[in-house]
Amino acid sequence: MQEKDMVNDVLSMINSSLTGYANAITQTANQQLRQVLQQTRDADEQFQYQLYQVAEQKGYYQPAQPAQPQEIQQVRSSFAQGR
Repeated sequence: MQEKDMVNDVLSMINSSLTGYANAITQTANQQLRQVLQQTRDADEQFQYQLYQVAEQKGYYQPAQPAQPQEIQQVRSSFAQGR
């Protein structure tokens, strides 16, 4: 397995874990457990971003084009209407 494949696999696994943490946090009533899950999620988010930066620098990952200002405004408007 090549380094690029390994990096992409780890990024994929971390992204899945982050989704799992979000679900567990919202369903946890125990405050101590909730804090542990939040701290673990926060650490994984930091690691994911660091690994993403390495992948981007090595050319393993090409991010999407930046959103245009009007696209950003549309998203903001749609969220504001939903409140």
